[in-house]
Amino acid sequence: MQIVEQGILCPGVEGADRAVGAFPSVTILPSGELLGCYRIGPRKDAETCVTELRRSSDGGRTWSEPQSPFRNDFVGVRGSLQVVYVTPLDDRLIACALWVDREAYPGKPLFNVETEGCLPMKILVADSFDNAATWTPWREVVVTEDVGPPSLTNPVIALPSGRLIVSIETNKPYLDTSKWMQHVVYCYSDDRGQTWTLPRTVCEDPTGRVFHWDQRAAVGKNGILATFSWSYDKQANKYLSIRRHISRDEGLTWTTDELGFSDQPSHPAVLADGQTVLAWVDRYGSRSIRARLASSIDAPFPPETEVVLYEAEKPAASTSHTGEMLVDMALWSFGLPYAEALPDGDAIVVFYAGTPTCMDVRWARLHP
Repeated sequence: MQIVEQGILCPGVEGADRAVGAFPSVTILPSGELLGCYRIGPRKDAETCVTELRRSSDGGRTWSEPQSPFRNDFVGVRGSLQVVYVTPLDDRLIACALWVDREAYPGKPLFNVETEGCLPMKILVADSFDNAATWTPWREVVVTEDVGPPSLTNPVIALPSGRLIVSIETNKPYLDTSKWMQHVVYCYSDDRGQTWTLPRTVCEDPTGRVFHWDQRAAVGKNGILATFSWSYDKQANKYLSIRRHISRDEGLTWTTDELGFSDQPSHPAVLADGQTVLAWVDRYGSRSIRARLASSIDAPFPPETEVVLYEAEKPAASTSHTGEMLVDMALWSFGLPYAEALPDGDAIVVFYAGTPTCMDVRWARLHP
């Protein structure tokens, strides 16, 4: 695999309200256009951040001026959108968002370093019937209290049966001092996203030692549902190899293997021939963003297919406490890659990179 082109989707502007771009994704619209989605603001966790959309009609080489179609408030409460993903369905697009309540604890950061809890959050969905020009009002994917503030880890997934999935990561409430028992749940929809089932746990360590963060998922051309987890041993304060979880029955049962590299995986790009591109962030080793290619979503990712998308200059600071490490994430200057297959057989990976005070949303085109 090789990098054939790369560029910037949205430039950061040092010292301005548009200094930091982050949380990017890219979607292939039914028209063949690319739809880039990201958040821009003065810093990563600013409640004034805005979610923008840009379009590309030339495979990502150039991008339109941004549009901001999504509201940050929900049911009259002031909030912010942490991330928005867009999924094409047969008759429309469905956007899924992680919304953060900014009124419950005014002025407080998203993550509480003392308790390891999060601000109140909700999972929201909306539809577009005009190729992302306009959107319906947000509606909530309701979860049970034991999920805590829910985190969105992936776009809505359309299964071969026609069912839809929302993948959600659990958290603790902001002031909760109890042990963090992190796990991943799915909510299913059988009516194209109008209503959703109660959450069903699909990934957990019952002891609470191993966390499965930022679980990214896709369905392979062979119909297999695969997820990739940023795995962390909380007791040892150590990142583990990316774990791949495979289901052949739409998430009812799973098998697990380890990929042999770490740490934060991308959404995988499943190409037309079934080959799969996975990017990931190696923060504490090479300080880089890399990608590999597999022959299918459940096959190995050979080292000889690896390419380097980005290399950072400075080493990361080490920490000895989970809370401190997660707060440091707000200052990390590269990450969150997202891969998607292009109609011409290539893949595109979007990610953010720059300095702690100015970050671009960048893209790279990969040829298998």
